[in-house]
Amino acid sequence: MKYTYVAQYKLSRLVQFCFICLTLGLTACSQGIDVAKSHDVLPFSDPANTGGWVLNREVSDEFDGETIDEARWYIVGKFEDGKPVYRHPDKPNKKVWRGRAPSQFSGRNYRLENGKLILETRWEPDFPFSDEIRVPVFGEAMPHANITTACFISRKAFKYGYMEIKSKAADAEVTSAFWSMGQGFEFDFFELFGDHRDVQKLDLDRELWWSSRDWNPAVNETGKPVYTEHHDLGFRVADDFHIYGVEWDENGVKYYVDGKLLSTVTSSQVTKWARENRQVPADYQGYVANKPLNLWLDQETFPWHT
Repeated sequence: MKYTYVAQYKLSRLVQFCFICLTLGLTACSQGIDVAKSHDVLPFSDPANTGGWVLNREVSDEFDGETIDEARWYIVGKFEDGKPVYRHPDKPNKKVWRGRAPSQFSGRNYRLENGKLILETRWEPDFPFSDEIRVPVFGEAMPHANITTACFISRKAFKYGYMEIKSKAADAEVTSAFWSMGQGFEFDFFELFGDHRDVQKLDLDRELWWSSRDWNPAVNETGKPVYTEHHDLGFRVADDFHIYGVEWDENGVKYYVDGKLLSTVTSSQVTKWARENRQVPADYQGYVANKPLNLWLDQETFPWHT
């Protein structure tokens, strides 16, 4: 039997240049963990459920309650005694990423509204920013300053399934991202860039960019994509809601947009791409997204795009 992860993700811009709202409603199913048999939520790409999908309630969330289920989600940068705290409830000794500088994750930058989770990006010069200046794998080292964003991380991991999220990206120069991390790898389902003022980059607001990354320190070019795709969707990702679906298993990935198949790649094709485009050994296995993962919902600043 197959299992599925289905999600709905929505966003609206509230105040220009002050904060952006990212609205989410999420439901999910996957393999490898306990599931409740339910067909009340089905993939938009498979409404007849020919795939035999089953809703996984452990990692699913409609965000229709009055408060966030913190047994399900880790809210990064929640405030304690007037300061943001970066301590994972399940991994207290692990260093928590504070966000991509110059922005920093704040546990205050969200709200629930009409069955949606709204994530906000704010201009907050008086926020108690970290003094740490981290040297990133990509881009220049920058201090955290002026801009706060939001981040939610799922506390329960799962391996393989179908993921679907309904989204309208922030209409501003900030990413609206649905991605994941597993042991030694990153799987970015999308990092949408809702707007751009540079006439040379106006197509970014129509682009779907997804990728898989190997974070094994023994690999050359650690963290660079071992597979990636860029697609012009033909619509601005910040203009309306659209449904993005990812079917992920040991054989590869199928990507859907609004219920229609956009792209298919097999695990062997991923490995071929990695060997041809990265400095890896001849026997390198590029399909690294083959372990359990935790979902991330966040907004980030991409300095190289501004």
